[in-house]
Amino acid sequence: MKKKDINFFKEYLTDKLEELLSQADDTVSDMTDANDNFPDPTDRASLEADRNFMLRIRDREHKLIKKIRSALERIDSDTFGMCESCGEDISIQRLKARPVTTQCIDCKTKEEALEKALGI
Repeated sequence: MKKKDINFFKEYLTDKLEELLSQADDTVSDMTDANDNFPDPTDRASLEADRNFMLRIRDREHKLIKKIRSALERIDSDTFGMCESCGEDISIQRLKARPVTTQCIDCKTKEEALEKALGI
């Protein structure tokens, strides 16, 4: 992969990581600042539903943060853009669509077909 492509992905992933970490900090402060005294049970239930929804989103973002950090480590170790299954290069188009991917489209397609066949 070309140096300019590596730099593009490193910058993109770093920016995305900072954005996600900032949102996580906002969520924590929003949850601790909320007024928890609701005389109406419906209002309380609505608040709890909103919090649960936000926590699910943050959990997904937490998983994405781990994948971004892993991708940045692969950039530093010069293995970014190489398929972990077959060792071939992952196409730039695939990396632009999913920069945290670890497999080329062929290997990922085979893995998903196997999971579907096994009912996973």
